[in-house]
Amino acid sequence: MSKLENKFTKAAYDPLDARHHGAIHVPIYQNSLFAFPSYEQFDEAMKAQQNHHIYSRGNNPTVQYLEMKLADLEEAESAKCFASGMAAISSAIMSVVSQGDHVICVNQAYGPTKEFLGSYMSRFGVETTFINGSSNEEWRSAVRPNTKLFYLESPTTLYFELQDLKHCAELAHSIGAVTIIDNTWATPCFQNPTTLGIDLVVHSITKYIGGHSDCIGGVVLGSKELVDRIANNEYMLLGGIMTPQSAALVAKGIRTLPLRMQRHEESGLYVAEHIAKLSFVTRVNHPGFSSHPQHELGRRQMSGASSLFSFLSNESTERMKDWANRLKYFKIGVSWGGFESLVTVNRHTNDDKAGNKPVAIVRLYVGIEDPRELVADIEQAWEQLKD
Repeated sequence: MSKLENKFTKAAYDPLDARHHGAIHVPIYQNSLFAFPSYEQFDEAMKAQQNHHIYSRGNNPTVQYLEMKLADLEEAESAKCFASGMAAISSAIMSVVSQGDHVICVNQAYGPTKEFLGSYMSRFGVETTFINGSSNEEWRSAVRPNTKLFYLESPTTLYFELQDLKHCAELAHSIGAVTIIDNTWATPCFQNPTTLGIDLVVHSITKYIGGHSDCIGGVVLGSKELVDRIANNEYMLLGGIMTPQSAALVAKGIRTLPLRMQRHEESGLYVAEHIAKLSFVTRVNHPGFSSHPQHELGRRQMSGASSLFSFLSNESTERMKDWANRLKYFKIGVSWGGFESLVTVNRHTNDDKAGNKPVAIVRLYVGIEDPRELVADIEQAWEQLKD
């Protein structure tokens, strides 16, 4: 049994599960509040609310169960689940920065994260510098005396660029700054940033961790000190809580996560390798490819690769959208991480120069369908378009 499989097996069979009368799945605690047999016990609970079940907005047993499981899998001391990935991300950021602080963020980070940092937080006197982040020197050059946060996303999820997590953590800590990483793409199966010195890890558990496109959620993981600070402030005051129903769905999803990620890795590479040979594809952006410019860094930081990647085409965005319309198995839609394969088409702008023909960048998410059928689908759609 691999280390990964052993870790997930232990998480699935926790002796604490016996508290639920031997139920093989955590019950959904539907109630909004919890009553106490005496006022003395109530008073004691109110002194340490995060350690007691008082009100489900603060600490629900179903959600708490999921938090313990996720902390174990991510090799973090503590976790706090939120209503969405953005609720987790925004709460983590706000727990670190104050008026007058400076943030360094990767330029290809998730769009709403960039908007939150670049537009929303600027209203409160927080300034953000966006950098490519692939070069260690870029991080050093962007540091200011008031830099308090490094925000990473490795890899990014359009061009799939990586950052050197260990270097970023060491540099940030040397100036008293905190590091946050969005680890949604790699999942706890393939990357554990806390072991490389990263302070806080965020996930959109809507995606691979949930795994079935049936719930929305997010999580922040890290040291008990940092997560408790978020739990007592941003979590309690902003109200972006996870429901017990969503927590129960995600708890089911994590039981099959290593099996699904193994399939995703194999299928993603299979499809990417076939796509690289097609006439309308000029470059495949996949960290698992030996041709990826940061492949060796990826091998040091990650133990595998998921199934979301992109490719550049020599065709226009309009023509590639027409190609996407002809796909049978790839659905046109945002997000990723469920059973179904997905496609989106964007305009490539990373290194456009004046006079260059605009070309398309296509992002593919490879689901759990037969990868041979997916390759055939891609090819038949192109043949239709050529005709």
